[in-house]
Amino acid sequence: HVQLVESGGGSVQAGGSPRLSCGASGYTNRFNCMGWFRQAPGKEREGVAAVDTEGITSYADSVKGRFTISKDSAKNTLYLQMNSLKTEDTAMYYCAADRGYSGGTWTFVPMYKNRGQGTQVTVS
Repeated sequence: HVQLVESGGGSVQAGGSPRLSCGASGYTNRFNCMGWFRQAPGKEREGVAAVDTEGITSYADSVKGRFTISKDSAKNTLYLQMNSLKTEDTAMYYCAADRGYSGGTWTFVPMYKNRGQGTQVTVS
């Protein structure tokens, strides 16, 4: 059984720089790729960023240059540093993990089999 728990969301002013965290527990050594996706009200899930065991990362064009994905394997924790937030970044953010993907494929993150409950980020 794998559990992913996100934290770090909340209400942020435009231009702010919160950091999301995702703690993983369980059989995490099965994963070779982790990432973040988001979903705004009335919109489809959108991949945000991904990273694999080789450290390869990729980002959606909408966040490239503003968001940074990283992981601390010793702590089994995934991070998403969000800078220069915009109102259009408002969404529920989810951490996800799976195997069989590359960190260069952020588009597939919404399809990962394991995901957390999400953390809301509201930008005003």
